[in-house]
Amino acid sequence: MTRFEIERLSFSPEAVNAWGLLDRRNMNWPVVYVLDDIASADRTRGLSDVYVGESLNAAGRLRQHFGSPEKQNLTTARVIIDETFNKSVCLDLESYLIRMLAGDGLYRVLNRNDGITEADYYDREKYRQTFREVFDELKKDGVFSRTIPEIENSDLFKLSPFKALSHDQAIAVEDILQGLFEDLERDVESTTVIQGDPGTGKTVVAIFLLKLLVDIANTTPAEDLDSDSLFSEFFNEGYRELVAGIRIGLVIPQQSLRESVKKVFRRTPGLHPSMVLTPFEVGMAEQKFDLLIVDEAHRLNQRANQSSAAQNKKFEMITRQLFGDDDTSKTQLDWIRSKSRHRIFLLDAAQSVRPADVPAELVNELMHSAKGDKRHYALTSQMRVQAGSDFVHYVRRILRPTSRSVDSPVTPHVFNGYDLRLFDSVKEMRNEIARRNEEAGLARLVAGYAWEWKSKKDKAAFDLIFDDCELRWNSSATDWIASPKSVDEVGSIHTVQGYDLNYAGVIIGPDLRYDAEKGTLFVDRDSYFDKKGKENNPSLGRVYSDDDLLRFITNIYGVLLTRGIRGTYVYVCDPSLRTYLQRFIPADG
Repeated sequence: MTRFEIERLSFSPEAVNAWGLLDRRNMNWPVVYVLDDIASADRTRGLSDVYVGESLNAAGRLRQHFGSPEKQNLTTARVIIDETFNKSVCLDLESYLIRMLAGDGLYRVLNRNDGITEADYYDREKYRQTFREVFDELKKDGVFSRTIPEIENSDLFKLSPFKALSHDQAIAVEDILQGLFEDLERDVESTTVIQGDPGTGKTVVAIFLLKLLVDIANTTPAEDLDSDSLFSEFFNEGYRELVAGIRIGLVIPQQSLRESVKKVFRRTPGLHPSMVLTPFEVGMAEQKFDLLIVDEAHRLNQRANQSSAAQNKKFEMITRQLFGDDDTSKTQLDWIRSKSRHRIFLLDAAQSVRPADVPAELVNELMHSAKGDKRHYALTSQMRVQAGSDFVHYVRRILRPTSRSVDSPVTPHVFNGYDLRLFDSVKEMRNEIARRNEEAGLARLVAGYAWEWKSKKDKAAFDLIFDDCELRWNSSATDWIASPKSVDEVGSIHTVQGYDLNYAGVIIGPDLRYDAEKGTLFVDRDSYFDKKGKENNPSLGRVYSDDDLLRFITNIYGVLLTRGIRGTYVYVCDPSLRTYLQRFIPADG
């Protein structure tokens, strides 16, 4: 039975003072409150603001907010009171509502990002049900515009700076902050590396860090700070002065992910889409950055043929400007170092998917150097795939079979509670993805680039043609997953790297094959249609062998096969490869 109440009152000194005297709980009980301007908001003028807080003295805490300039336009207070609430419950509910409001996108969330934690406490699951009921009541009152599943499937939620950190994420953020502040105080440069498999939350950490630093810089000495928050110590005097006015940028090499992050920044006070940069924008910037946070750093480019003649000219021009001549050995990694005093790289070398990506040896050198400086942090908690981190390692092992006796064979494994299936029909897999999309949302088909993109020029053409099904590649290059047509299309690696899906239907094309006699995978170069994915590099005199191409293609399928939170479905074109994978992936039906 629901025991909570939501009391609504005008957010004015008179109303708050009168309300405080009505009940002892209004001045002496743990509560959560929401402040907004829904009653007077003019949506045509843009986003309205919302603030979520918790307190043992709600009336007193509400009065303190009247002195905050950013809350002057807020008109309504909603106070959530429950006789069973305690401090832990309130902190958790506060965190939950902040995350959901940020993901809903109806408001700009005014809260600082001083450390939302995933702390456990007695009867947490029972209270989580209460939280959902609180959400429903607030939605009825107009505070939310979308349902819980709609919010949780959105980019605004998944890329929000208000995410609750895992234990290893929190440790990494705290250590990185401590080291950065020490380096700022000593006026020395620094390089930090955060390494993690798919689904360990590298992008979340990047966005969280940037928002946290902005909040520390913008906090005024007079603000009342919550000493229980995870990073509260960094909001004390001394730290703020070190980061006040520093120039920060978030570098994201992939266009699709970059545009999605910009959408989040548009809705977050203190952040701005101009903070989200391409490597080229960094190289051409007039001023040096104090700090650059580089997500998916393994996708930075070396000198290679770019996607356009203009970018080829820019690559040469930037290199000349930064280093005095056109040194073709310089990479975008060198640009980042040259244009920043401090830099944080987030990477996973096994997600490099094109010859133009910085070479693996440079990535390994970067990680080795960071380890030597004790500035290397590993993220291990699996935040995406419900099957856990073992699933990522399992996928990578089966994509690297070997007949060498020195290597232990891959043992078939069942991931209980995770929907992993091998299909004999693309049409059946497509139908199953459609059913999962109806049930849970975010179910999509993805594939290796093993078919020509005919529909790019001829909208009536089909690209992926099978006996029982005809499909088209993604019609949008940016934010494809959220686009209306995505359910009926097939996404490539360039549309899904860095994103989550609830269910991924992966088509492994004829570009990847299996030699049963040798027990090894090999590539069919003629069946791989990503021109940039297999072209040689005359600028550096490099020719990419089939073994090189095999590494990129298996990395691509490794990424595609680890997108699904709840399940992964697989169809394989090559009969020998299908037979091999039948040992490790249960057959549908």
